[in-house]
Amino acid sequence: MTLPDDARLWLFAFDSDPAAVLPDVRAFCAAWTSHGRPVRAEADVLAGRVLAVGALISETDVNAGVSGCGIDAMQHAVEDAVTRHGLALTPALAVTLRDASGAWTSRPRTDVRARVASGEVGPDTRVLDLTPATVGALREVGGVERRAGDAWHAAAFGLGTHTAA
Repeated sequence: MTLPDDARLWLFAFDSDPAAVLPDVRAFCAAWTSHGRPVRAEADVLAGRVLAVGALISETDVNAGVSGCGIDAMQHAVEDAVTRHGLALTPALAVTLRDASGAWTSRPRTDVRARVASGEVGPDTRVLDLTPATVGALREVGGVERRAGDAWHAAAFGLGTHTAA
């Protein structure tokens, strides 16, 4: 994304590659307004499973912002594109991680807890972290695919943290 660090960010995880919705969401972004003011927005696919939408009103008015109605309009545009293309968003409380073969899989949190207990999931397991709320935060953590030990998953599942030497 070419937006500045302070731009707001919304991340939507999918059960499959969301590339099909990208043209529809980009078309919405090109015409997006909030209370009559144009929204500078971009959309992209990250890690092959996440649709990222970043937005701001203007460089001088960073995040003064996109109104609640404007955010709702964007979310409806994403939902409409998802439906139109027959895709599915990952359930909100699911955890998306790479399995032993390297493929993305979404699991209920109870299943992830059991996999942690068995040692199948650990701090080095790759996960999707949808917590960055600004473009800068996304850049700071290096994207949405992270080690579980470096993401919120560490505290939630008792994985601890690990610092690479």
